[in-house]
Amino acid sequence: MGTLSHVGVLSREAFDEIEFDAAATGDHRAAAQEMTLLADTGTQTAGMPRAEAYMRAGEQWLLADEPAAAANGFLRAIEDGGPSSVDPRVPLARALFMMGETGEAESLLARLAAEPPRDPRMCDLLAELLAERSDMIGALAWANAGVQLCLGLDPGPVDLGPEAPESLEESAGPRNGAPAQGSADRVRGLPSGDRAELRLLLSLRFRIRNDLGLPEDAYDRLLDELPSEPGSVAGLPAETTRASDAASRSTWTVSPSVTWPARRARAS
Repeated sequence: MGTLSHVGVLSREAFDEIEFDAAATGDHRAAAQEMTLLADTGTQTAGMPRAEAYMRAGEQWLLADEPAAAANGFLRAIEDGGPSSVDPRVPLARALFMMGETGEAESLLARLAAEPPRDPRMCDLLAELLAERSDMIGALAWANAGVQLCLGLDPGPVDLGPEAPESLEESAGPRNGAPAQGSADRVRGLPSGDRAELRLLLSLRFRIRNDLGLPEDAYDRLLDELPSEPGSVAGLPAETTRASDAASRSTWTVSPSVTWPARRARAS
C-alpha cells in the first residue's frame, strides 16, 4: 500500500499510487483509510483539491463494500465545497442505495434530474447507476443528455417523469436525444478525451436502447462512425477505461452546498 510520506501535501501522484496498489492487492479498505487520512491532514493543491481527495477516498470505501464510510467521504466533499472531478452527489446516491436508503437516494437523484446537466461524465455515471437499478428509462435519459453535452448541445433538466419507452424513441427534440444536424462534423472537432467519453456514452446508450427494444437511430449510427482512439482495444468493456479516464481529467466541478446531517451521523 502507499506511503504516508505524502501527508504534508495532497497530490494526484500519491493518490494514484495508492489506487494502483489497491487494484493490485485488492485491499481497498487500507487504501480508503490512507486516502481519508491524507484528505484530513494534507494541504490541498491545484492538482488535488481536498474535495477530490475525499471523493477518491469514498470511491475506495465503495470498493471495500463499506458504503457508510463512503457516504461520509462524499458528504465531506460536498461540505468542503471545493472542485472535484464528478459531483459528489452522484457516488453518494450509489452509497445510499447500497445502504438500503432507497428513498433518500431516489430523492437525491430527483434533485440532480431537476438541474440542467453540466458534465458528460456525471451523465455517464448516473446512466450506469440507473441501468443497474433496472430504471432503463431514466438511464436512457441521462445517456441522451451526456451525448448532447459531448456534442456541444444544451440539454434541459433530465426529469422525464413517467415517460413510456416509445416517447424516447421519437426524435422530436433535444431532450429526447434527437441528433442535431452536423453531429459527425462536431465529433471530428472534439479532442481525443472528449471523443473517448462520447464513445462510452454512445455505447452505453446503445445497450440501454437494445434492452428496451428500441430500433437503431442516428446516434447509434454515429457510434459506428466514431474513429477508434489510439491505443484502444475493441471489445473491452467500458469499465476498463474508467480509472485512467478519471485520473487524467484536468477539469473540476464545484460541489453544491448540501448538508445531510442525519446521514453524516450514521456514516461516521
